[in-house]
Amino acid sequence: MTRAVVFDMDGVLISSEEVWDVVREDLARERGGRWGPAAHHDMMGMSTPEWTGYMRDTVGLAMSTGEIEAEVVRHLIARYRRDLPLIPGAREAVRTLAGRVPLGLASSSTRALIDAVLDLAGLREAFTVTVSSEEVARGKPSPDVYLRALEGLGVAPADAAAVEDSGAGIRAASAAGMRVVAIPNALYPPAADALALADVVLASIAELNHERIWA
Repeated sequence: MTRAVVFDMDGVLISSEEVWDVVREDLARERGGRWGPAAHHDMMGMSTPEWTGYMRDTVGLAMSTGEIEAEVVRHLIARYRRDLPLIPGAREAVRTLAGRVPLGLASSSTRALIDAVLDLAGLREAFTVTVSSEEVARGKPSPDVYLRALEGLGVAPADAAAVEDSGAGIRAASAAGMRVVAIPNALYPPAADALALADVVLASIAELNHERIWA
């Protein structure tokens, strides 16, 4: 029996991967960086220190990692305030599950972005604990962010499920020892070997409330 559920945020609750892409690419071009076709894929699931380091060292921005983070987060929050890309059915799925089991959130986004998204979506109170990968040693696909969330929930990995969309996230939750519910991102689908680690694969977040998933 599932005793807690931990959600990823980007690609599960909000359709934000393409927004991240635009904001980081725009910054790279404005500051003379080298934005390559692999950049987005390389950074998916990275913690804040990891992706800002990538932007500095691989993309070639002549900025500190702190400056890169501040610029990207500022632009993302401004876009979310204008038009939050909440995935249809996400708010309803979260609120329904919150009435059954404690919920956590384990995201590669920064703390400022997590708080902004949950406030704008009206979902902050639905989550018992939220963790950013900037608050742990390693980002996804390492399990650190999920293990920290489970500590906060007081639930063993074997008694919890993760809801993920990306290959890095699926690998992270699986490495943590959790049951994995995958909702593959249509724009950035996980590799077949990562998707094979999922216990359940759904077409949309609207299917999350089926009882069979949590038995």
